Amino acid sequence: MKKPLVALLSGAGVSTDSGIPDYRGPNGLWRTDPEAEKLVTYEYYMGDPEIRRRSWRMRRDNRTLNAQPNAAHLAVAELERSGVPVRVITQNVDGLHQLAGMPARKVLELHGTARSVVCTKCHARTPMEDALARVDAGEDDPPCLGCGGVLKSATVMFGERLDPVVLGEAVAITKACEVFIAVGTSLQVQPAAGLAGVAADHGARLIIVNAEPTPYDERADEVVREPIGTALPEVLRRVGAVGG
Repeated sequence: MKKPLVALLSGAGVSTDSGIPDYRGPNGLWRTDPEAEKLVTYEYYMGDPEIRRRSWRMRRDNRTLNAQPNAAHLAVAELERSGVPVRVITQNVDGLHQLAGMPARKVLELHGTARSVVCTKCHARTPMEDALARVDAGEDDPPCLGCGGVLKSATVMFGERLDPVVLGEAVAITKACEVFIAVGTSLQVQPAAGLAGVAADHGARLIIVNAEPTPYDERADEVVREPIGTALPEVLRRVGAVGG
């Protein structure tokens, strides 16, 4: 029998077991340090050199680039390797789905990636590790080596629009899938959150795996409140058995 197309929308909760804090959970970064939000807000970042310096220190000190995939990431990659058609739509910028073994072409990064930097003037992209090495060497706000423009993480900051091409691909996958799993996301940030509604509207089985309630729980076919590291692999095993 034909395997169902599975679309997985992953949020920050998927990566907390890898040591990367979430943002809006009970102990999320925006709750424990509201000022930190300025460091990833485009208007503040571009207009205030001190904000940029603090942002570079934050990037240097955070654990994203050193993090390793956890059981949830590995389970998604395992499902894909089993022959089930899987597409990942992620709100995360850590690249852990790819490190776990998901082909990069099957992962849509709605909010960009923290593993690269981009020049806001000439748009050249270079590895984040190279920029952080310059910070370690004493450059507290390293400019673009090509044109001298302001460098920023290749992530979508607050105040920036999502890439319309990437978002369009995400909507197309959501409309086409037979199973849509929203995992580790509060489903509060639009337009990504609205994908859950699009999936339900187009007849997909909607499964939500998240510790806290979401605005889409009532539309879901199944809501799982168990820890993601154990709950998601079990959900994926059941999904993989359909049509097997």
